[in-house]
Amino acid sequence: MGVATEDGRLRDASVRAERPLYTLGAARRGELWETTAIPEIRVQAQDIALSLLTPHTRPAPQRARRPVDQFGLPLSTHGAAAAAFRKGLNQVITVRGGSAEAFERATELDRGFAMGHAALALLGHECGEEVDVPRALADAQRSVTERGDERERSFVRAVTRRIKGADDKAVIDHLGQYPGDALALSVAVPTIAFSGVSCLEDDVAFRLLKETAPTYDGHWFHTSLYAFVRQEQGHHEEAGELALRALAEEPGSGNAAHALAHVNYESGAHDKGREWLDQWIAGRGCGAVHRAHFSWHAALHELALDDSSTVRRRWYSQLAPGRVSGVRVLVDSGSMLWRARMCHHWSGRLPVDDVLDAVPREVIESPSSAFAALHSAVACAAGGDLPALRRLRTHAQQADEIQREVVVPLCDALEAVVEERWDAAVRGLRRVLPSLGKIGGSAAQREVIEETLLYAMVGAGHSEDARQLLEKRLDRRSSPLDARRLSTLPVPTVELQDA
Repeated sequence: MGVATEDGRLRDASVRAERPLYTLGAARRGELWETTAIPEIRVQAQDIALSLLTPHTRPAPQRARRPVDQFGLPLSTHGAAAAAFRKGLNQVITVRGGSAEAFERATELDRGFAMGHAALALLGHECGEEVDVPRALADAQRSVTERGDERERSFVRAVTRRIKGADDKAVIDHLGQYPGDALALSVAVPTIAFSGVSCLEDDVAFRLLKETAPTYDGHWFHTSLYAFVRQEQGHHEEAGELALRALAEEPGSGNAAHALAHVNYESGAHDKGREWLDQWIAGRGCGAVHRAHFSWHAALHELALDDSSTVRRRWYSQLAPGRVSGVRVLVDSGSMLWRARMCHHWSGRLPVDDVLDAVPREVIESPSSAFAALHSAVACAAGGDLPALRRLRTHAQQADEIQREVVVPLCDALEAVVEERWDAAVRGLRRVLPSLGKIGGSAAQREVIEETLLYAMVGAGHSEDARQLLEKRLDRRSSPLDARRLSTLPVPTVELQDA
């Protein structure tokens, strides 16, 4: 992968050559792992310059130089642990597998590396990685006190508040001071790995990206996030251009691919979107850590195309438990089953028991975030497990403010759906819809609740309300499914008055 060097000086068989040769950048990848970012290469060039100038200058006091991440932020650790951290961060921003293993390796190499512990705590809390979150968070807090700069202390404070369900102000404030913190920016912007800040309706994520743009100077990672937020705001053409620009620089960018998947869905390009996703999943996306989510997007296109047999085949081949693991079983596999039922694309008993058995009970009934709680509630409803749904409601009542505001009434509404109390279900779901944005995630993910409302409206005989909702959706994007559902609604009668 590269050559062995000592501060840029190539080593020969006897460790150091008499007449030194120097290199920098990709040639040092063998020992530095990630060495293509301009800030890193700048530091390497400085090292070489100092080596060449040293014989001709007075000795100067030597100061220890800390390693940096790929965006130039210093890390309070040694080179080997920093290299492992950079690899983990790279996997996060490309949405590829192995990030937890890389961060764990960083903490094994340096037990006092606060950023490594904090990153692990985040992945365990939000991504379902097998991490002892309380211990990782405690290790981060201890380590950053013993050895950490102000940026690292700020990051650990932000992670602590997020994991404890306080608010997102600490994350936002942190990025205000340290816009180049790519891990924090990944957390703040709701894309695919993290659910994002809880106030997307106030365009906080968009503002963060505008403010951090000068720091990243068109980097494909930042462009990928920007593409996703713009499509959430309804700027689909611009978002598609941004996503394609990012993919041209980094074809494996999961964030850019995810943004493009949303653009195709929201603009009604279902055949094109499904074809592109299948090609990307089989090619550049084969190492994506959330590969199931891209399969979920392809199934969304198939639902919209009113193709029930293809939806079933994709679920069993790409979304069934065993092919999907971790929290994605709830977020993707479980929600797709429920949507298929709401669209009358899956008759008979849903195979949701496999979904519920694949996820630990504490994740289902005591989820750590409102985003996970919503999908737990949907999975419990799909399985008709009212006792579990009620235990989830009890947990949400005692959890953070967003779970109390959104998840508690959602559990009540879904219980009414399961019991076929249609009028109560319609009332409850209508109340929940306006505040759904607070849980994070994407509009396409939260749409599962709108699908449930539509199903309940038909069950309650509210045909005119269902008609208005379907017409509004069809004005937004084409959908053979919605067109068929609209055509099956009773035609409103018009009473003629006597002349």
